Amino acid sequence: MNKEVIVNETIEKYEKYVNPALARLFRFMGLATIEWEANGNLLKDIDGKEYIDCLGGYGVFSLGHRHPKVVEAVKKQLDTIPLSSKVLFNKPMADLSELLAQITPGDLQYSFIGNSGAEAVEGAIKLAKIHTGRQKIVSTANAFHGKTLGALSATGRDVFCDPFKPLLSGFVHVPFGMIKEMENTIDEQTAAVILEPIQGEGGIIVPPEDYISQVRELCNEKGALLICDEVQTGLGRTGKMFAVDHYQVVPDIITTAKSLGGGVMPIGAFTARPHIWEKYVTSPFLHTSTFGGNPLACSAAITAIQVILEENLSERAAQSGAYFMNALQKIQAAFPEVIREIRGKGLMIGIELTKEGIGGFLMSELIAAGVLVAYTLNNPKVIRIEPPLIISKELIDRVTQAITAAIEKANDMIEDF
Repeated sequence: MNKEVIVNETIEKYEKYVNPALARLFRFMGLATIEWEANGNLLKDIDGKEYIDCLGGYGVFSLGHRHPKVVEAVKKQLDTIPLSSKVLFNKPMADLSELLAQITPGDLQYSFIGNSGAEAVEGAIKLAKIHTGRQKIVSTANAFHGKTLGALSATGRDVFCDPFKPLLSGFVHVPFGMIKEMENTIDEQTAAVILEPIQGEGGIIVPPEDYISQVRELCNEKGALLICDEVQTGLGRTGKMFAVDHYQVVPDIITTAKSLGGGVMPIGAFTARPHIWEKYVTSPFLHTSTFGGNPLACSAAITAIQVILEENLSERAAQSGAYFMNALQKIQAAFPEVIREIRGKGLMIGIELTKEGIGGFLMSELIAAGVLVAYTLNNPKVIRIEPPLIISKELIDRVTQAITAAIEKANDMIEDF
């Protein structure tokens, strides 16, 4: 079939069967093409145009696209048993849970394996409530924890929450990074505080150096649990295996997803300290999932973790992130009227712009230049940079050249935004 026909038919199907507004947005952004194949850091559309992936599926492709070891593991598992009977013992799930206990901080030990980050957050909230017998959950403004009902209740962005109110009761939001506000809010009715160690969709917001440890102390004082949402920050993204490792903090529950599937399979998990798991030991069917922990996804996750360890991807992220940040800071210094700030840790980087309208313009310019980026959901003034952790300096240089050209254009048009 003719490529142009395939593209047109796909867009028409989006308009008829997916979402017409989404189709219009893609067209407006100059995205009237189809992703066709991907490998490593690169993605190609149906016409063969090559893109450097600096979005990484919002953190999914830490290992790059189609990492050969993960693909091989999934193919091998597919030939034996892809989905679990849910009756007999499941070896890949047991092996993955052991690995998660080994790589997560401190004494975190027991894991529940689900299918997504939002599911992991839902499970973590349920576990905190049943363990403490309390109902209050403290989250932060501009947080993003997912869009299912419980996770959405923890999410701190009105545009996503307001259409579905009333949400779950007992959720309170305080400003991120401000310990005094947290101190005034956590009390003896608080089941848990849920935090992203670095806010992702909020605009790549890095808290003060002692913030996470101070929240940990407040939770200890009031008998509340600390849930760290590492769906986006975990598994090497920030230059450590987990972002909390930067602050030497052990949460009571940690959530993982996105890159856990090695860029091949969807999977999420929440992992907790042994004493917090007691109610689930007493009643193991209080929280279940039909597809959660399936052998196919678990095999991908096991191999993904092994690759992160074997290829020292946390360390590579730290080194590549410093190199990338340094180049971007030079661009910011040259164009302060366009870029307000460069911030982040490892290969989780935010480019904060001076005006909201510049974000969409830069996204279009960079995609046209063969660089995939997007702005953060909760802050359209921030362009996120989250490439695969395997990205080379050569590709970083190509990306920064494209960013420089796009920023120069924006600078010339600054009064129009």
